[in-house]
Amino acid sequence: MKEFEITTSNDSDTSQFAERLAKYLQPGDVIALEGDLGAGKTTFTKGLAKGLEVKKTVNSPTFTIIKEYRGRLPLYHMDVYRVADAYEDLGFDEYFEGEGVTVVEWAHLIKEQLPEERLTIFLYHQGPDQRKIVLKPKGQRYEQLCKEIF
Repeated sequence: MKEFEITTSNDSDTSQFAERLAKYLQPGDVIALEGDLGAGKTTFTKGLAKGLEVKKTVNSPTFTIIKEYRGRLPLYHMDVYRVADAYEDLGFDEYFEGEGVTVVEWAHLIKEQLPEERLTIFLYHQGPDQRKIVLKPKGQRYEQLCKEIF
């Protein structure tokens, strides 16, 4: 599996990269976001939302697990950090197979429920503001998507 990598200098760069990625997203796309606390997962998601023409303010769904936003495509923003049971049926598959784009923060916590094909994005601290963003596509759709944006 090929990996794609970019380094951003600040939150704005991270958001702009995500906004550019959003232009290529299609209904049913699933993005699994991973990274330490404060690595920029929500900043990245805000950029995706902007690229999907979402008008509402996007924030982390930490205590609600899932927030839905309307834009060019629906955006389903999940934060599964506090999901107690990785096998609990919370209807994730309905989102994964839906008409929008699903973003899952802390996706490894529900890896058994994630679709086989997806784009996993890792955000790493490279300094106070700098981030390394690594995209790992799984499946032909996501490999092509990465080739288009890089």
